[in-house]
Amino acid sequence: MMEKTITVKISNFLPVILGTDWNVYGVASSFHEAFGIRSAAIGMRPQMYTTKLPFLDVYCHEDFDKSHVFVEELLDFARSAQANAAAKNISLTLLLVSCSDYYTKLITQNKDKLQEKYVINCIDDDLRKKLENKKDFYAICEDYGLNYPDTAIVTSENYSEFEAPFAFPLMAKPNDSIKWFNIPHYEGYKKAYKVEDAGQLSEILKQAYSHGYDDDFIIQDYIPDDGPGFVVNSYSDSHGKVIMTSAARVLLEECLPADIGNYNALLTGHYPELTQMVKSFLEAIEYRGFANMDFRFDARDSSYKVFEINIRQGRSSYYMTAAGNNFVSYLVADMIDGESLGYSDFTDEHLWYITSKYVLKNFSCEKDKAKIRSLLREGKASYGLSYGAYSNIYRFWVALRRKLSTTKYYRLFG
Repeated sequence: MMEKTITVKISNFLPVILGTDWNVYGVASSFHEAFGIRSAAIGMRPQMYTTKLPFLDVYCHEDFDKSHVFVEELLDFARSAQANAAAKNISLTLLLVSCSDYYTKLITQNKDKLQEKYVINCIDDDLRKKLENKKDFYAICEDYGLNYPDTAIVTSENYSEFEAPFAFPLMAKPNDSIKWFNIPHYEGYKKAYKVEDAGQLSEILKQAYSHGYDDDFIIQDYIPDDGPGFVVNSYSDSHGKVIMTSAARVLLEECLPADIGNYNALLTGHYPELTQMVKSFLEAIEYRGFANMDFRFDARDSSYKVFEINIRQGRSSYYMTAAGNNFVSYLVADMIDGESLGYSDFTDEHLWYITSKYVLKNFSCEKDKAKIRSLLREGKASYGLSYGAYSNIYRFWVALRRKLSTTKYYRLFG
């Protein structure tokens, strides 16, 4: 159980959320659910997950990913918003929240300029570089005793001669996820690859480097499928203290080839070894803000092994709010109200899913199906797009479309 209930004193503030995807949907929904307020989202282009939400205003600029445009647009937005508030005798605080790795990068690179107008809680740019670069991240894990899979590094110079030091199958993934996302998405492009043999690995590396990727590739020991996956989201306050953790076990992963690694069903619960490990690590490196870390339990040595850290709340972070742990409340209590909060590890059991119930019941692991059906019957489950789904016909269609599309593509790829 969570140790305490957070009561946040509502101030005159506006969440300014960077991005337009379903991470933004979850963050904006959480702000509205906690405080009854509208948020603003700024990104490059409209997306259906954040269109026609009655509690979110979306602003788009096609060059918003360019650093100078990013800063100019955010400062212009701040001046306009605060001028409008001043005309109504309101002192408005702007709270900046990133929903993508790339926007986090732009924030850390331009923090001094943005802090003139925005309240921001994030790490410095040097630490960001080390954590986002998987090779450097694993070196930090080594220093602080955080387990990770056995790893080898492939470079653009040695990829054609590389021989895997582990038995197949193994995992292959880009070292720099931002660079990887920004290359052309060719046929066979994935976030990460399960590799069955040397020929497949050679072809993956050849395709990656011939399509413009110029960073390292990470080759890792494959943890058997019988080891469950986990995600831990956390919030570290402006003093570097972790004041919230929430762990969830992965019940269903995305099956679309280009989206492998995303979660489609999560079960919150009590995983003290995992959350204490995350808390100790983040405080040791003096982390700030939201963090999202992916793990898998390796039954071969009975250890949790980390894969990566995202310097933001996870794409599926609304699972926490759905379970009764509204994660944005911690940010507001810390950065708007200046409250010093003790540590809470949220452990209530709740099922969050972003597929149809048909997919959830039929494509999850056999050992989890009884549990899933029980939670659905008991009302301890939430569909990820249900908040705001009945506010207008478009939102209803977005929620329904996702269910229908997952039913269709799981039959093909699941």
